[in-house]
Order: sequence, then C-alpha cells, then structure tokens
Amino acid sequence: MGFAYQGDVSDGALDPAEAAWEAIRASLRKSIGARTFDGWLKPLTLAAFDAEEGHVRLLAPSEFMASWVRTHFADQLGHAWRAMLPQISTVTIETAAEAAPRAMFAAPAEAAPAEAADEAPAVAAAVPASAPAAPSAGAGSTPLEPRYTFDSFVVGKANEVAYNAARTLAEGGPLAFNPLFLHGGTGLGKTHLMHAIGHEYVARHPGARVVYMSAEKFMFEFVAAMRQKDTFSFKQWLRAADVLMIDDVQFISGKESTQEEFFHTMNELISGGRRLVISADRSPQDLDGIESRILSRLSWGLVADVNPADFELRLNIILKKLETMPQVMVPSDVVMFLAKRISASVRELEGALTRVVAYANLSGKPIDLEFTQATLADLLRANQRRVTIDEIQRRVSDHYRIRQSEMGSARRAREVARPRQIAMYLAKQLTPRSLPEIGRRFGGRDHTTVIHAVRQIEKLRVTDAELDADVRLLMRQLEG
Repeated sequence: MGFAYQGDVSDGALDPAEAAWEAIRASLRKSIGARTFDGWLKPLTLAAFDAEEGHVRLLAPSEFMASWVRTHFADQLGHAWRAMLPQISTVTIETAAEAAPRAMFAAPAEAAPAEAADEAPAVAAAVPASAPAAPSAGAGSTPLEPRYTFDSFVVGKANEVAYNAARTLAEGGPLAFNPLFLHGGTGLGKTHLMHAIGHEYVARHPGARVVYMSAEKFMFEFVAAMRQKDTFSFKQWLRAADVLMIDDVQFISGKESTQEEFFHTMNELISGGRRLVISADRSPQDLDGIESRILSRLSWGLVADVNPADFELRLNIILKKLETMPQVMVPSDVVMFLAKRISASVRELEGALTRVVAYANLSGKPIDLEFTQATLADLLRANQRRVTIDEIQRRVSDHYRIRQSEMGSARRAREVARPRQIAMYLAKQLTPRSLPEIGRRFGGRDHTTVIHAVRQIEKLRVTDAELDADVRLLMRQLEG
C-alpha cells in the first residue's frame, strides 16, 4: 500500500525514511568533514523511498554533482542506508532533469529481509524517466556499469583493434573468433569495453543473459559453492550465460581447483556457441601460474591489446569528459596541459580532471594553469618520471636475468623472490600506485606482502652494498 511522501507525518514526527536520511546526513557530515559534506552531500534531497523494492532515490541539483557523488560517496551512502534500514538494496543518485514527478512511496506491510551482511547496496546512475525503457537483460544476468558504453568510449590508435573486436562480438552475428582476450595495463579501458559489450548485446538481444564478474569473484563464488555443496547451481548459472565476461584473469594464478572449473566453463560456452570475453594485465604468453590448456584456449580466439593512450587520444578523452560538464569552464591551455602531462592511464587522466573541477568548486576559485598545477602537484611529480609497474618489472627482470612473468608467480626461490621484492620496493618509491594495487600487479598478492618487501629491501640496502648498488642503478635507469 502506498502513501504520499510529505516529510513530516501528522503527529509531527519524521517518517522512517526521512528520519533515516537525517541521521545519515549527520553521521556523514561528522565522518567526512563539514566542508566536504556541505559542498557535495548537503544539497542532496530524499526523492523517493520504496521499502518493498528496497530502493532509495536521492536527488542532486546537477549532473556533475550527481556524477561526483556516485564516484566518491557510493560506498558510504550504501553502507549508511543499510545500517539504518537493512531492507535497502539499491540507492540511485538522480538529477532534477532525470527524475519524473514520482511523489508516491511504497510502504510494505513488513520490512524485507536483509541481504548478506557484507554486500553493500549498489549506488548507480538512474535511467531518465522520460526516456524509452532500455532493453532488459535476462534472469541471471549481473549488473553493468551504466556509464561504460561504446558511445562513451573514446577510440584512438592505442585501442582501436580492441574496440572494433568488442563491437563485432557485441553485435551478435556469426563470429570468426571466440573467446576475445583483452590485455593491457591498469586503467586503460578493458573493463569499460567489457561492460560496453554487455550493454550492446542486450540492446540487440533483449532478455539475453549477460554475466560480468572479476576473476576474484569467480573464485570466491566457486569456493562458496563448494563449501555449500552446491557447485551444480554455480556451474548451471555460468554456463547458461549468452555472454560471459571475466575480468583480470591473472588473479586465478596458482588456484588449481578454480582453474579446473574455469577451463570447463570456457569449453562449455565456446562449444555451445556462446560468447566469452576475458581480460588480463598481460598477454596469454606472459601469464604465469595459469594451466597451459587454459592459455591455449585463450590464445585460440582473438588476442587484442589495449595500449597506453597517446597525446591525441588523451586530448579527445578530456574533451569527451568535458561534454558531460557543460557548466564547467576549463581553459584550452589547461586541457592541453593535462593531455601532455597525465599519461599513465585513462583512469588517472579522468581522475585528474575531476579533481581539478571539484577543488575549484569547493574553493570557489577559477580554473587556470596555476591552479591546476597546484592542485595536481603530487600527481604531476609521479607522471614526470613516467615510470610504470610494467616498466619496473621488465627492467628488474632483465637486470637479474629472469622472466618477467616470474614477478607474478608463486615461486619463492631466492633467485626469483629477491628481484620481486626489489621490484615491489621500486614500485612503491617511483609510482603513485597504492599498496593494494602494487600487490595485484605482482600476482594478486596482499598489500601486507608489499609492505614486507619494502621494509626488507630498506633494511638490506643498509647492510648489503651490492644490493644497494643494484637498486641505485635501477633507479637511475628508470628515472632517466
């Protein structure tokens, strides 16, 4: 039974949704600071609450603010709503232009049961109510990121082969290749292309079952199914997919039982004429700890690399991003500066632009070259060196005459483990990457392993003159 949302109920008390929202606002203001809260979260209003569906709609005054909140406060908002009202499963951030005049809020007779405690509600972009309903995926599909479409993907020489292959696979016609294997460094657009494939395939084949998951999630879901003695349901779910996409397959390195299931799933899908898309941070030939029969299957289809963006592509990416911010004035010299100086990844480039715009909004200062340089000082220092983890791994592997794939292997022999620790140390010293990200690039290791490696090399540099000389030489080579 529905009731009209009015904020205050007749006895003067706030209704549960409004009371929860007020408590959440107070808690967030305290946890993230008054200035950040007032600039980004205070303008949000509670637009709708559907307790039966477990859905909350929040309204932002502009698309830029809505996008910023989705990007930076999704987890906090999701966890906060769930803590107050456990039945909430989805929170969407909309703008006034997107939101239809929906004034009725659904209220169930009793609260819906909570989901698993470690699953936070999703915060996603809402589909404009005035637009035609988008084709929906079939039962058993997984959610796709609304922003990651082919229309929002900027194509250049660095990624055009991967882009064209992705479009060909997504169109749904006869395929000359299967699977599609995408490889490249972090933040270059592999995940974007995978989600775009899913969106396009569903648009052309409404009701199709499209499943996207990381290799880590594949592993965790499979292990959970084994513990529950229900692997049949897990296998049936994956193998019934029309399109299955597994991201960052390097993370199943060394996981024998997971690889066994992955191999059989691949075979079932390919032999059944269904589409398979796999991504990794390196080519199949450079993946270590993956069974040879899996590598053979991965190489059997089309292997397409996604390379670092050149200047022209970086410039087009910035201009494309600015199209979504019509109210933001960014001078052409700032655009050119960002395209020239932020070269590590597309993700970092977009993040730099977002940071500049956000800081200008919060401080009330105009965006100019001086403001941009001050705002991005740390990032610019890191990019000036132009050192990547891949380059560090390659340089250290060459110096110690080991294969680069050993950097992510499970081998603990001293002749491999010590160079790997040196490479982790250099990655921490010469790149802006976080400890967890460095760990992921070294075979999916935990951030504590990286901390141990850094501390170990720091100690050895004091006592081992030969190792210290090696590190100094590698640093000079990488920075030079």
